[in-house]
Amino acid sequence: MSRIPDRLVECVPNFSEGRRQEVIDQIVEAIRSVPQVWILDVESDWDHNRSVVTCVGEPEAALEAMYRAIAKAAELINLEEHRGEHPRIGATDVVPFVPLRGVTMEEAVELARRLGQRVGEELGIPVYLYEAAATRPDRENLANIRRGEYEGLKEAIKTDPDREPDFGPRELGPAGATVIGAREFLIAFNVYLNTDDVKIAKRIARAVRHSSGGLRYVKALGMLVGGQAQVSMNLTNFKKTPIFRVVELIRREAARYGCTITHTELVGLTPLKAMLDVAQWYLQLDGFNESQVLERRLEEVLQNEE
Repeated sequence: MSRIPDRLVECVPNFSEGRRQEVIDQIVEAIRSVPQVWILDVESDWDHNRSVVTCVGEPEAALEAMYRAIAKAAELINLEEHRGEHPRIGATDVVPFVPLRGVTMEEAVELARRLGQRVGEELGIPVYLYEAAATRPDRENLANIRRGEYEGLKEAIKTDPDREPDFGPRELGPAGATVIGAREFLIAFNVYLNTDDVKIAKRIARAVRHSSGGLRYVKALGMLVGGQAQVSMNLTNFKKTPIFRVVELIRREAARYGCTITHTELVGLTPLKAMLDVAQWYLQLDGFNESQVLERRLEEVLQNEE
């Protein structure tokens, strides 16, 4: 069995392509071409026209893999032709570095800034830094940077001082701009309703998200996906605002409009702890201990034998 590296970061790049499999495959291959980087998951959505890749790697290798992926996406994706439900400003829309093992948040911030500078200088793509890597408070929130999307940013980047990028030119090419940063683990989570009325999803999203008075650590949008209203969310701290609390609030809000939840969806990967919290809450397992999970107990026994 291969030894797990002592230092690992997770990267979850989002690309503005979810329909052309040949393009997605080439971007994924660009990441895979870097040794000491491992792809864990690839999720693509036709309606969002977006793909999310989850990978882990040693810090320097992860930086190189993200650069190659951004360069390949810039070759293959034209934002002038791109249409999809999900907000976006670039072919590679966002690249977060997440400290995973033996890496501090400060080191993840340094990786983000180094990558941003290289992308801006060598690829000529405007780069905005966000979350922990942000250079200004108003850029900590990704939604602020993506305001107006690609179409709105095309003119604003040239004339509005507040939209000047951290790296790269004050002009958008067909690859758009890229947002790069460092953050804690995030869960991408969607809830589908038994209606095609997107206005209901938008109202529920407004009630749930923190920026408009909802739950802390929740970002939410309402959209129409596959003919069904969807509340699309990023949960930025599942330990403080767990999944079950979000679901129950959406269930109550939906009932106000005569709707219910048909199903939910995880995009990419999630920590086991988040799922165990959900099981413990819904099953009312007040005395539950994680060592009661067979796989967890097996890990403990095998580690003690090493």
